[in-house]
Amino acid sequence: MARRDLTGAVDFAYLESYAAGDLVVVHEVLELFRQQAGLWAPLLTPGADGWRDAVHTIKGTARGIGARDLAQVCEEAELAGEGRLPAVRDALDAALADVAAYVHELMLQCLKTPSNRG
Repeated sequence: MARRDLTGAVDFAYLESYAAGDLVVVHEVLELFRQQAGLWAPLLTPGADGWRDAVHTIKGTARGIGARDLAQVCEEAELAGEGRLPAVRDALDAALADVAAYVHELMLQCLKTPSNRG
């Protein structure tokens, strides 16, 4: 998986700009997003206690990383109800796939970039 695998589910240019180009911060934010997604995913099923809180939290975080489609679907689910949860799960999966490809590319760049250590 590499940058060529990005689907556009996450606007990484937005996130990079927001982090003032600090890729260490970008990486940390994306790792937090991935960890939190693991907590949210079980709540994205109809009838699950806390699905509204999960969707609301995902919406805010998605906006913060530039995952506009995910944020939009979450907003729709807040208004329309749990019938939109499959769309939220799909959008979350798409965002996570893009995050994985982007982080993989960052790691490859680290391997290719010579260290400044003497």
